[in-house]
Amino acid sequence: MNGKSHSLTVIASMLILAGVSSSACAADSLYEALNSGKATGNVNLRYEGVSQDNTLKDASAFTLRTRLGYTTAELEGWSVSFELEDNRIVLGQGDYTVGPTGYNLGDYSVIADPEFTEVDQAFVQYKKNQLTLKLGRQVIALDGQRFVGHVGWRQDRQTFDAATIIYAVSEKFRVQYSYLNQRNRIFGEMADLDSKDHLLNLNYKTAFGIVTAYSYLLEVDNDTNNALDTYGMSFKGTTKAAKAGDSTFLYAVEYATQNSKSAETDFAADYLFAEVGMNFSAITAKLGYEVLGSDNGSYAFATPLATLHKFNGWSDQFLGTPSQGLVDVIFTLTGKVGSGNWVAAYHDFSADTPTESVDDLGSEINLQYATPFAKHYTAAIKYASYSGESGRVDADKVWLWVSTKF
Repeated sequence: MNGKSHSLTVIASMLILAGVSSSACAADSLYEALNSGKATGNVNLRYEGVSQDNTLKDASAFTLRTRLGYTTAELEGWSVSFELEDNRIVLGQGDYTVGPTGYNLGDYSVIADPEFTEVDQAFVQYKKNQLTLKLGRQVIALDGQRFVGHVGWRQDRQTFDAATIIYAVSEKFRVQYSYLNQRNRIFGEMADLDSKDHLLNLNYKTAFGIVTAYSYLLEVDNDTNNALDTYGMSFKGTTKAAKAGDSTFLYAVEYATQNSKSAETDFAADYLFAEVGMNFSAITAKLGYEVLGSDNGSYAFATPLATLHKFNGWSDQFLGTPSQGLVDVIFTLTGKVGSGNWVAAYHDFSADTPTESVDDLGSEINLQYATPFAKHYTAAIKYASYSGESGRVDADKVWLWVSTKF
Protein backbone atom coordinates (compact mmCIF):
# COMPACT_ATOMS: atom_id res chain seq x y z
CA MET A 1 0.00 0.00 0.00
CA ASN A 2 1.10 3.60 -0.53
CA GLY A 3 1.20 6.25 2.19
CA LYS A 4 -2.46 7.14 1.89
CA SER A 5 -3.52 3.50 2.06
CA HIS A 6 -1.31 2.96 5.09
CA SER A 7 -2.90 5.93 6.86
CA LEU A 8 -6.37 4.47 6.26
CA THR A 9 -5.25 1.20 7.82
CA VAL A 10 -3.84 2.98 10.88
CA ILE A 11 -7.03 4.99 11.38
CA ALA A 12 -9.11 1.85 10.96
CA SER A 13 -7.04 0.01 13.58
CA MET A 14 -7.46 2.89 16.06
CA LEU A 15 -11.22 2.86 15.57
CA ILE A 16 -11.59 -0.85 16.19
CA LEU A 17 -9.38 -0.68 19.29
CA ALA A 18 -11.46 2.19 20.61
CA GLY A 19 -14.61 0.16 20.10
CA VAL A 20 -13.13 -2.88 21.82
CA SER A 21 -11.78 -0.96 24.81
CA SER A 22 -15.29 0.19 25.73
CA SER A 23 -16.18 -3.38 26.70
CA ALA A 24 -16.01 -4.41 30.36
CA CYS A 25 -14.33 -7.68 29.43
CA ALA A 26 -12.35 -6.42 26.46
CA ALA A 27 -9.77 -9.20 26.32
CA ASP A 28 -12.29 -12.04 26.46
CA SER A 29 -14.63 -10.31 24.03
CA LEU A 30 -11.82 -9.65 21.57
CA TYR A 31 -10.68 -13.26 21.75
CA GLU A 32 -14.21 -14.50 21.13
CA ALA A 33 -14.64 -12.16 18.14
CA LEU A 34 -11.39 -13.38 16.60
CA ASN A 35 -12.07 -17.04 17.36
CA SER A 36 -15.64 -16.97 16.05
CA GLY A 37 -14.84 -15.29 12.75
CA LYS A 38 -15.29 -16.71 9.27
CA ALA A 39 -12.60 -17.72 6.78
CA THR A 40 -13.40 -17.41 3.08
CA GLY A 41 -11.71 -18.50 -0.11
CA ASN A 42 -12.13 -18.27 -3.86
CA VAL A 43 -10.07 -20.15 -6.45
CA ASN A 44 -10.39 -19.57 -10.20
CA LEU A 45 -8.41 -21.57 -12.79
CA ARG A 46 -8.93 -20.04 -16.23
CA TYR A 47 -7.73 -20.31 -19.81
CA GLU A 48 -8.18 -17.30 -22.08
CA GLY A 49 -7.32 -17.16 -25.77
CA VAL A 50 -7.37 -14.06 -27.96
CA SER A 51 -7.05 -13.77 -31.74
CA GLN A 52 -7.19 -10.41 -33.53
CA ASP A 53 -6.93 -9.52 -37.21
CA ASN A 54 -3.81 -7.38 -36.77
CA THR A 55 -0.02 -7.74 -36.48
CA LEU A 56 -0.06 -8.81 -32.82
CA LYS A 57 0.51 -12.48 -32.04
CA ASP A 58 -2.43 -14.53 -30.79
CA ALA A 59 -2.49 -14.51 -26.99
CA SER A 60 -3.08 -17.34 -24.51
CA ALA A 61 -3.16 -17.21 -20.74
CA PHE A 62 -3.59 -20.06 -18.26
CA THR A 63 -3.80 -18.53 -14.81
CA LEU A 64 -4.73 -19.53 -11.27
CA ARG A 65 -6.20 -16.84 -9.03
CA THR A 66 -6.46 -17.51 -5.29
CA ARG A 67 -8.25 -15.25 -2.83
CA LEU A 68 -8.18 -15.98 0.93
CA GLY A 69 -9.85 -13.89 3.59
CA TYR A 70 -10.95 -13.73 7.20
CA THR A 71 -13.69 -11.67 8.87
CA THR A 72 -13.99 -11.48 12.64
CA ALA A 73 -17.28 -11.90 14.42
CA GLU A 74 -18.97 -8.64 15.43
CA LEU A 75 -17.97 -7.05 18.72
CA GLU A 76 -20.37 -4.30 19.79
CA GLY A 77 -21.12 -3.76 16.10
CA TRP A 78 -17.45 -3.73 15.04
CA SER A 79 -15.75 -6.26 12.77
CA VAL A 80 -12.52 -6.47 10.78
CA SER A 81 -12.02 -8.07 7.37
CA PHE A 82 -8.73 -8.93 5.66
CA GLU A 83 -8.22 -10.61 2.29
CA LEU A 84 -5.17 -11.53 0.21
CA GLU A 85 -5.21 -12.18 -3.53
CA ASP A 86 -2.66 -13.92 -5.76
CA ASN A 87 -2.51 -14.77 -9.46
CA ARG A 88 0.02 -17.11 -11.13
CA ILE A 89 0.67 -18.30 -14.68
CA VAL A 90 0.17 -22.08 -14.89
CA LEU A 91 2.16 -24.54 -17.02
CA GLY A 92 4.10 -21.73 -18.67
CA GLN A 93 1.05 -20.51 -20.62
CA GLY A 94 1.83 -16.80 -20.42
CA ASP A 95 1.93 -15.69 -24.05
CA TYR A 96 0.05 -12.42 -23.66
CA THR A 97 0.62 -8.71 -23.08
CA VAL A 98 -0.23 -6.63 -20.02
CA GLY A 99 0.53 -3.04 -21.00
CA PRO A 100 0.56 -1.24 -17.61
CA THR A 101 2.99 -3.79 -16.13
CA GLY A 102 5.27 -3.90 -19.19
CA TYR A 103 4.78 -7.66 -19.51
CA ASN A 104 5.51 -8.79 -23.12
CA LEU A 105 4.79 -5.24 -24.22
CA GLY A 106 3.75 -5.02 -27.87
CA ASP A 107 4.22 -8.72 -28.63
CA TYR A 108 0.80 -10.30 -28.10
CA SER A 109 -2.84 -9.31 -27.83
CA VAL A 110 -3.79 -8.02 -24.39
CA ILE A 111 -5.07 -10.25 -21.59
CA ALA A 112 -5.36 -8.11 -18.46
CA ASP A 113 -4.36 -10.75 -15.88
CA PRO A 114 -0.82 -10.04 -14.60
CA GLU A 115 0.93 -12.11 -11.98
CA PHE A 116 0.61 -10.40 -8.61
CA THR A 117 0.22 -10.83 -4.87
CA GLU A 118 -1.55 -8.05 -2.98
CA VAL A 119 -4.00 -7.06 -0.27
CA ASP A 120 -7.42 -7.23 -1.90
CA GLN A 121 -9.47 -5.98 1.04
CA ALA A 122 -8.60 -4.71 4.53
CA PHE A 123 -11.29 -2.75 6.32
CA VAL A 124 -13.00 -2.08 9.63
CA GLN A 125 -16.80 -2.10 9.68
CA TYR A 126 -19.30 -0.81 12.21
CA LYS A 127 -22.90 -1.93 11.81
CA LYS A 128 -25.81 -1.12 14.07
CA ASN A 129 -29.49 -0.82 13.28
CA GLN A 130 -29.84 1.13 10.02
CA LEU A 131 -26.26 2.43 9.96
CA THR A 132 -23.17 0.82 8.37
CA LEU A 133 -19.72 2.42 8.39
CA LYS A 134 -16.75 0.97 6.54
CA LEU A 135 -13.16 2.26 6.46
CA GLY A 136 -10.24 0.79 4.50
CA ARG A 137 -9.66 -1.14 1.28
CA GLN A 138 -13.03 -2.44 0.11
CA VAL A 139 -15.22 -3.58 -2.78
CA ILE A 140 -17.83 -1.04 -3.91
CA ALA A 141 -20.42 -2.09 -6.48
CA LEU A 142 -23.39 0.17 -7.25
CA ASP A 143 -26.47 -0.39 -9.42
CA GLY A 144 -25.36 -3.23 -11.65
CA GLN A 145 -21.82 -1.75 -11.80
CA ARG A 146 -22.39 0.43 -14.87
CA PHE A 147 -20.69 3.35 -13.16
CA VAL A 148 -18.96 1.83 -10.11
CA GLY A 149 -17.94 -1.82 -9.82
CA HIS A 150 -15.32 -4.40 -8.88
CA VAL A 151 -14.43 -5.70 -12.39
CA GLY A 152 -14.78 -9.17 -10.89
CA TRP A 153 -14.33 -10.84 -14.27
CA ARG A 154 -10.59 -10.16 -14.23
CA GLN A 155 -8.34 -12.18 -11.97
CA ASP A 156 -7.37 -9.02 -10.04
CA ARG A 157 -10.64 -7.35 -9.18
CA GLN A 158 -10.93 -3.61 -8.58
CA THR A 159 -11.18 -2.30 -5.02
CA PHE A 160 -11.00 1.14 -3.44
CA ASP A 161 -9.30 2.67 -0.43
CA ALA A 162 -12.35 4.42 0.92
CA ALA A 163 -14.63 5.53 3.71
CA THR A 164 -18.26 4.45 3.21
CA ILE A 165 -21.45 5.38 5.03
CA ILE A 166 -24.67 3.46 4.37
CA TYR A 167 -27.91 4.50 6.06
CA ALA A 168 -31.24 2.77 5.62
CA VAL A 169 -33.65 5.62 6.25
CA SER A 170 -36.53 3.13 6.01
CA GLU A 171 -37.25 -0.24 4.48
CA LYS A 172 -37.73 1.53 1.15
CA PHE A 173 -35.14 4.33 1.21
CA ARG A 174 -31.36 3.80 1.35
CA VAL A 175 -28.48 6.28 1.12
CA GLN A 176 -24.82 5.43 0.45
CA TYR A 177 -21.85 7.79 0.33
CA SER A 178 -18.20 6.87 -0.27
CA TYR A 179 -15.05 8.95 -0.39
CA LEU A 180 -12.24 7.27 -2.34
CA ASN A 181 -8.59 8.25 -2.02
CA GLN A 182 -7.18 5.40 -4.12
CA ARG A 183 -8.45 3.30 -7.02
CA ASN A 184 -6.85 -0.15 -6.89
CA ARG A 185 -7.21 -1.24 -10.49
CA ILE A 186 -6.89 -4.62 -12.22
CA PHE A 187 -3.12 -4.64 -12.87
CA GLY A 188 -1.69 -5.51 -9.46
CA GLU A 189 -0.34 -2.27 -8.02
CA MET A 190 1.25 -1.01 -11.26
CA ALA A 191 -1.66 1.19 -12.40
CA ASP A 192 -3.33 2.18 -9.11
CA LEU A 193 -4.40 5.83 -8.96
CA ASP A 194 -4.59 8.30 -6.10
CA SER A 195 -7.95 10.03 -6.24
CA LYS A 196 -10.37 12.41 -4.59
CA ASP A 197 -13.67 10.78 -5.57
CA HIS A 198 -17.13 11.34 -4.07
CA LEU A 199 -19.85 8.74 -4.70
CA LEU A 200 -23.43 9.47 -3.60
CA ASN A 201 -26.16 6.93 -4.35
CA LEU A 202 -29.81 7.00 -3.24
CA ASN A 203 -32.27 4.13 -3.75
CA TYR A 204 -36.03 4.20 -3.21
CA LYS A 205 -38.23 1.12 -3.64
CA THR A 206 -41.69 1.61 -5.08
CA ALA A 207 -44.42 -0.89 -5.90
CA PHE A 208 -43.31 -0.83 -9.54
CA GLY A 209 -39.51 -0.84 -9.21
CA ILE A 210 -36.46 0.91 -7.79
CA VAL A 211 -35.78 4.60 -8.35
CA THR A 212 -32.09 5.53 -8.07
CA ALA A 213 -30.45 8.95 -8.07
CA TYR A 214 -26.69 9.36 -8.06
CA SER A 215 -23.85 11.82 -8.13
CA TYR A 216 -20.33 10.58 -8.93
CA LEU A 217 -17.70 13.32 -8.70
CA LEU A 218 -14.33 11.91 -9.77
CA GLU A 219 -10.89 13.46 -9.71
CA VAL A 220 -7.46 11.90 -10.15
CA ASP A 221 -5.15 13.28 -7.45
CA ASN A 222 -2.16 14.12 -9.65
CA ASP A 223 -1.70 17.87 -9.06
CA THR A 224 -3.56 18.79 -12.24
CA ASN A 225 -6.90 20.48 -12.79
CA ASN A 226 -9.20 17.59 -13.72
CA ALA A 227 -12.77 16.64 -12.87
CA LEU A 228 -15.33 14.15 -14.15
CA ASP A 229 -18.77 14.87 -12.69
CA THR A 230 -21.74 12.62 -13.43
CA TYR A 231 -25.34 13.09 -12.28
CA GLY A 232 -28.13 10.69 -13.14
CA MET A 233 -31.32 8.78 -12.35
CA SER A 234 -32.66 5.35 -13.19
CA PHE A 235 -35.82 3.30 -12.79
CA LYS A 236 -35.82 -0.49 -12.98
CA GLY A 237 -38.56 -2.96 -12.22
CA THR A 238 -40.61 -6.03 -13.06
CA THR A 239 -44.29 -6.84 -13.19
CA LYS A 240 -46.45 -9.82 -13.99
CA ALA A 241 -47.48 -9.79 -17.63
CA ALA A 242 -51.22 -9.61 -18.15
CA LYS A 243 -52.79 -12.80 -19.52
CA ALA A 244 -49.40 -14.49 -19.86
CA GLY A 245 -49.42 -17.06 -17.10
CA ASP A 246 -46.27 -16.89 -15.01
CA SER A 247 -44.43 -14.59 -17.40
CA THR A 248 -42.78 -11.43 -16.06
CA PHE A 249 -42.33 -8.15 -17.87
CA LEU A 250 -38.96 -6.38 -17.28
CA TYR A 251 -38.25 -2.71 -17.84
CA ALA A 252 -35.51 -0.18 -17.16
CA VAL A 253 -34.69 3.40 -18.12
CA GLU A 254 -31.72 5.57 -17.14
CA TYR A 255 -30.37 9.01 -17.95
CA ALA A 256 -27.17 10.77 -16.85
CA THR A 257 -25.26 13.89 -17.76
CA GLN A 258 -21.51 14.31 -17.46
CA ASN A 259 -19.01 17.17 -17.44
CA SER A 260 -15.28 16.71 -17.98
CA LYS A 261 -13.21 19.73 -17.01
CA SER A 262 -9.52 20.57 -17.01
CA ALA A 263 -7.51 23.77 -17.24
CA GLU A 264 -7.83 23.69 -21.04
CA THR A 265 -11.13 21.92 -21.77
CA ASP A 266 -14.76 21.77 -20.67
CA PHE A 267 -16.78 18.97 -22.29
CA ALA A 268 -20.30 17.67 -21.70
CA ALA A 269 -22.00 14.43 -22.77
CA ASP A 270 -25.16 12.48 -21.94
CA TYR A 271 -25.93 8.84 -21.20
CA LEU A 272 -29.14 7.00 -22.02
CA PHE A 273 -30.24 3.44 -21.41
CA ALA A 274 -33.58 1.76 -22.04
CA GLU A 275 -34.47 -1.93 -21.80
CA VAL A 276 -37.55 -4.08 -22.04
CA GLY A 277 -37.81 -7.82 -21.63
CA MET A 278 -39.97 -10.82 -20.93
CA ASN A 279 -39.28 -13.73 -18.63
CA PHE A 280 -41.02 -16.89 -19.79
CA SER A 281 -40.96 -20.22 -17.94
CA ALA A 282 -37.50 -21.20 -19.21
CA ILE A 283 -36.15 -18.25 -21.20
CA THR A 284 -35.65 -14.55 -20.61
CA ALA A 285 -35.47 -12.22 -23.63
CA LYS A 286 -34.28 -8.61 -23.42
CA LEU A 287 -33.89 -5.78 -25.89
CA GLY A 288 -31.67 -2.91 -24.80
CA TYR A 289 -30.61 0.45 -26.21
CA GLU A 290 -27.60 2.26 -24.71
CA VAL A 291 -26.03 5.57 -25.75
CA LEU A 292 -22.75 6.93 -24.43
CA GLY A 293 -23.01 10.35 -25.97
CA SER A 294 -20.42 12.55 -27.65
CA ASP A 295 -19.65 16.27 -27.44
CA ASN A 296 -19.40 16.97 -31.19
CA GLY A 297 -16.82 14.21 -31.67
CA SER A 298 -14.30 15.80 -29.29
CA TYR A 299 -15.25 13.93 -26.11
CA ALA A 300 -17.40 10.94 -25.17
CA PHE A 301 -19.19 9.84 -22.01
CA ALA A 302 -16.81 7.87 -19.77
CA THR A 303 -17.29 5.40 -16.90
CA PRO A 304 -13.74 4.81 -15.54
CA LEU A 305 -14.85 3.03 -12.33
CA ALA A 306 -17.29 0.63 -14.03
CA THR A 307 -17.12 -3.12 -14.52
CA LEU A 308 -16.68 -2.45 -18.23
CA HIS A 309 -16.43 -6.08 -19.34
CA LYS A 310 -20.08 -6.52 -18.40
CA PHE A 311 -21.22 -3.95 -20.97
CA ASN A 312 -20.80 -3.34 -24.72
CA GLY A 313 -19.58 -6.85 -25.54
CA TRP A 314 -17.28 -9.34 -23.85
CA SER A 315 -14.49 -8.84 -26.39
CA ASP A 316 -13.76 -5.52 -24.63
CA GLN A 317 -13.51 -3.41 -27.77
CA PHE A 318 -15.03 -0.36 -26.08
CA LEU A 319 -13.37 -0.16 -22.68
CA GLY A 320 -12.72 3.45 -23.66
CA THR A 321 -15.63 5.15 -25.42
CA PRO A 322 -14.69 6.41 -28.91
CA SER A 323 -14.68 10.23 -29.14
CA GLN A 324 -17.62 9.92 -31.56
CA GLY A 325 -19.64 8.25 -28.77
CA LEU A 326 -21.21 4.79 -28.82
CA VAL A 327 -24.70 3.48 -29.55
CA ASP A 328 -25.21 -0.16 -28.57
CA VAL A 329 -28.37 -2.07 -29.47
CA ILE A 330 -28.38 -5.32 -27.49
CA PHE A 331 -30.56 -8.42 -27.82
CA THR A 332 -30.05 -11.01 -25.08
CA LEU A 333 -31.45 -14.47 -24.41
CA THR A 334 -30.82 -16.44 -21.21
CA GLY A 335 -32.05 -19.80 -20.01
CA LYS A 336 -31.26 -23.19 -18.46
CA VAL A 337 -30.04 -26.45 -19.95
CA GLY A 338 -29.64 -29.34 -17.54
CA SER A 339 -28.11 -28.04 -14.32
CA GLY A 340 -26.45 -25.06 -16.02
CA ASN A 341 -27.31 -21.64 -17.38
CA TRP A 342 -26.69 -20.27 -20.86
CA VAL A 343 -26.45 -16.74 -22.27
CA ALA A 344 -26.57 -15.58 -25.89
CA ALA A 345 -26.27 -11.90 -26.85
CA TYR A 346 -25.96 -9.83 -30.01
CA HIS A 347 -24.61 -6.25 -30.07
CA ASP A 348 -24.91 -3.78 -32.93
CA PHE A 349 -22.56 -0.80 -32.49
CA SER A 350 -22.58 2.62 -34.13
CA ALA A 351 -21.28 6.13 -33.43
CA ASP A 352 -23.44 8.67 -31.60
CA THR A 353 -21.86 11.50 -33.65
CA PRO A 354 -20.88 9.86 -36.95
CA THR A 355 -18.19 11.22 -39.23
CA GLU A 356 -17.14 10.33 -42.77
CA SER A 357 -14.69 7.72 -41.47
CA VAL A 358 -16.48 6.58 -38.28
CA ASP A 359 -20.13 5.53 -38.35
CA ASP A 360 -20.82 1.80 -38.20
CA LEU A 361 -18.68 0.41 -35.34
CA GLY A 362 -19.33 -3.28 -35.98
CA SER A 363 -21.21 -6.04 -34.22
CA GLU A 364 -20.55 -8.78 -31.71
CA ILE A 365 -21.86 -12.20 -30.67
CA ASN A 366 -21.49 -13.42 -27.07
CA LEU A 367 -22.14 -17.00 -25.88
CA GLN A 368 -21.71 -18.61 -22.46
CA TYR A 369 -22.63 -21.80 -20.64
CA ALA A 370 -21.88 -22.37 -16.93
CA THR A 371 -22.81 -25.32 -14.75
CA PRO A 372 -22.17 -26.41 -11.16
CA PHE A 373 -20.68 -29.84 -10.49
CA ALA A 374 -19.51 -31.93 -7.52
CA LYS A 375 -21.47 -29.65 -5.15
CA HIS A 376 -18.76 -27.03 -4.67
CA TYR A 377 -17.45 -26.28 -8.18
CA THR A 378 -18.48 -24.41 -11.32
CA ALA A 379 -17.24 -25.06 -14.86
CA ALA A 380 -17.91 -22.72 -17.76
CA ILE A 381 -17.11 -21.88 -21.37
CA LYS A 382 -17.47 -18.42 -22.89
CA TYR A 383 -16.98 -17.00 -26.38
CA ALA A 384 -16.97 -13.54 -27.95
CA SER A 385 -16.68 -12.72 -31.65
CA TYR A 386 -16.40 -9.08 -32.76
CA SER A 387 -16.74 -8.03 -36.40
CA GLY A 388 -15.11 -4.65 -36.86
CA GLU A 389 -16.05 -1.71 -39.04
CA SER A 390 -14.72 1.85 -39.46
CA GLY A 391 -11.13 0.67 -39.29
CA ARG A 392 -11.60 -1.61 -36.27
CA VAL A 393 -10.20 -5.14 -36.56
CA ASP A 394 -12.05 -8.41 -36.04
CA ALA A 395 -11.42 -10.19 -32.73
CA ASP A 396 -12.28 -13.59 -31.25
CA LYS A 397 -11.90 -14.55 -27.59
CA VAL A 398 -12.57 -17.81 -25.76
CA TRP A 399 -12.51 -18.69 -22.06
CA LEU A 400 -12.62 -21.98 -20.16
CA TRP A 401 -12.61 -22.04 -16.39
CA VAL A 402 -13.24 -23.98 -13.20
CA SER A 403 -13.85 -22.20 -9.91
CA THR A 404 -14.79 -22.88 -6.32
CA LYS A 405 -15.44 -20.79 -3.25
CA PHE A 406 -15.91 -21.44 0.44
